[in-house]
Amino acid sequence: MAKIKLFRAYRPSPEFAAQVASRPYDVLNAAEARIEAAGNPHSFLRVIKPEIDLPEDADPYGMPVYEKGRDNFQQMIADGVMQQDTEPSLYVYQQIMDGHKQVGFMVLEAIDDYFDGTIKLHELTRPDKEEDRKQHVRTGRMHAEPVFFAYPKQKELDKILEEAVKEEPAFDFTAEDGIQHTLWVITDPAFCAAVPQLFAEKVPHTYVADGHHRTAAGALVGKELREANPNHTGEEGYNYFMAVLFPDDQLSIIDYNRVVKDLNGRSPADLLKALEAGFGLEAKGADLYKPSQLHEMSMYLEGQWYALRAKAGTYNDNDPIGVLDVTILSEQVLEPLFNITDLRRDKRIDFVGGIRGLGELSRRVDSGEMAVAFALYPVSMQQLMDIADGGMIMPPKTTWFEPKLRSGIVVHVMD
Repeated sequence: MAKIKLFRAYRPSPEFAAQVASRPYDVLNAAEARIEAAGNPHSFLRVIKPEIDLPEDADPYGMPVYEKGRDNFQQMIADGVMQQDTEPSLYVYQQIMDGHKQVGFMVLEAIDDYFDGTIKLHELTRPDKEEDRKQHVRTGRMHAEPVFFAYPKQKELDKILEEAVKEEPAFDFTAEDGIQHTLWVITDPAFCAAVPQLFAEKVPHTYVADGHHRTAAGALVGKELREANPNHTGEEGYNYFMAVLFPDDQLSIIDYNRVVKDLNGRSPADLLKALEAGFGLEAKGADLYKPSQLHEMSMYLEGQWYALRAKAGTYNDNDPIGVLDVTILSEQVLEPLFNITDLRRDKRIDFVGGIRGLGELSRRVDSGEMAVAFALYPVSMQQLMDIADGGMIMPPKTTWFEPKLRSGIVVHVMD
């Protein structure tokens, strides 16, 4: 069962909340982060992407970068931008995007939950990215960004969320992208006691939605510190890392699409003919065409959209991986027709989150940068949980969650 703990967070003073809160570290490159943080000395990007405050030729994985992030955070505390709560509290975080609302608990989860399988994973991590996040945790002695978790819906926990959002929020702002972020700080002893107890009694597993590298970093650095401490008691801050836990029925996964640089020696007509072996094809014209159901995908080629409907026998609805449209695309199209067998390393393929819209796919093909684009029907939360429960791993770049968590709203300092 999930082991949850409350904590004394560092968080922005209300007047600074909108300035501090930033997009997460992995949705911006350094150049984009510099632009986004320009003119805002309080942006949390200066903590999670501190290379923006160093020369452009600085090694993004060098110790000066991690030390700069730590120092920037300490300066925010010294300046009164970030303040620590006086007592452990229950943090309730709500996001609203285009009418979609999700509200969850911002708490600590035990690193032991990672090692004993209570936390369910669905993606592999890359060692270089994992080590980068570990070094941020080691150097800063903090969990600067929460990971994005789901848990199976529980009516008792729903009731607590419903009551919590009736209170006056600590802050409430709408970011430049139109997403509204609201935080409640709950100190009621009954609620603060009930949430860890209910997770321990009612929630057998939590699921990583977004943040596999940060999850691994929090757990592995915690283990390092535990093993290095001869006076370890189990109550130290490194025994936990920070997460936002949302009920699974509130979360929305959007499509994660593919663009390919060339047709692997085929003409467009040859590609269409080859696709007929595994798909029913229907020309849809120049207007954007979005897949409307499982086992349907769309393709953009030479200014035209096509519906591709997978034929029976090209997928296995009884296999949690085989049922996925990303699997069908890889096995029926990318591998046999394009000779793309390693989605993580092949430079001929790129991935486009559905938040950018199908227009981004057609734009990249029309520009000549790419030759063809494929849009996929999104994976469901149930599919994700089935895969994680089975100890299986999704193909790369399968899920895209929106809205993303805002960083800097709550920080957990381990010491």
